[in-house]
Amino acid sequence: MKKMQTSATNKRLRLLLTGIRDSTLVPNPHFQRRLVWSNAHKVAFLRTVLDGLPFPEIFISAGEVNPDTGDGTELIVDGQQRITTLYEYFTDSPNIKIGQGGDVPPYKELKNEDKVAFLEYEVVVRDLGPLTEDETREIFNRINSTNYSLNAMEVNNSRFDGALKKFAEGVASKEFFAEHKVFSSLDGRRMNDVRFALTLTISCLAGYFNRDDSHEEFLERFNDGFEYEQELGEGLDRVLAFVEECKFPEKSRAWQKSDLLTLLVELYQIMVTESVELVAADVSHRIQNFYGEVESVTRVSDPASDAAEYYRRVRSGINDRISRINRGEVLRGRILNFKRGA
Repeated sequence: MKKMQTSATNKRLRLLLTGIRDSTLVPNPHFQRRLVWSNAHKVAFLRTVLDGLPFPEIFISAGEVNPDTGDGTELIVDGQQRITTLYEYFTDSPNIKIGQGGDVPPYKELKNEDKVAFLEYEVVVRDLGPLTEDETREIFNRINSTNYSLNAMEVNNSRFDGALKKFAEGVASKEFFAEHKVFSSLDGRRMNDVRFALTLTISCLAGYFNRDDSHEEFLERFNDGFEYEQELGEGLDRVLAFVEECKFPEKSRAWQKSDLLTLLVELYQIMVTESVELVAADVSHRIQNFYGEVESVTRVSDPASDAAEYYRRVRSGINDRISRINRGEVLRGRILNFKRGA
């Protein structure tokens, strides 16, 4: 990439807002990820601006220029959500809900001097000059990158900050998982613990899905509020307490993430959704025997068919929806003391 001469200047907010209105400032070039802030995050950001406090600079680049009229556009390379939130506030957009707690009044209810102060608020803008689409995309990626590529959960973490994500973070931080060393330090750094908790939460709520495919859908759906928080939280606490009662050995398959996910989801469906009473000692005995059969599948001439299927589903396509469903059906049968197909 060519060496760029960038410059940072202060621009009055009204110039950016009228630029969006007149389509001379483009807030959503197609190379950017579609960002999603919760309403609470938007309101907190507006409070920052209304209080006159600064926020990080935004990056723009030159867009198309009409050589006949001299009209041109600029692209927001980074800072889309911030500027879009301010524009939604200024235009009384239904995409933002304000004034409910009195903390941030609607723009139209501000005193004239406060409206002027809002419009005259100075935003630090770094102009990157004319760039090709490829150069713009590379700069955006570098601005938003770390020293390793982001996994799916890290990308979603950078995009969502709402109710469901916070619920999943709470589940992942439960002492149960630390005590049984379910997550490694790397899992914590790469947010695989939250990823597991989110998959667990969605699976209990709506059934198994393929890999991480439902994460974004549910994070967006429950960004502003998660009405199942109490019900699901209490149900998961009950299931985790039951697993503790089972006293699985330290080296049990129960503590491997894929096996634990299946166990927790099936117990939730049986105990919470279907209100079936289980005895921990009985379930523990049946599950431990089953895990033993799974471990011996390759060492015996005639393994149990359900154990063989479970073994196959943890050896390949482990996070595929069909594998999760089949493992769940097999384990459910053993929990309830019957073999599928028997």
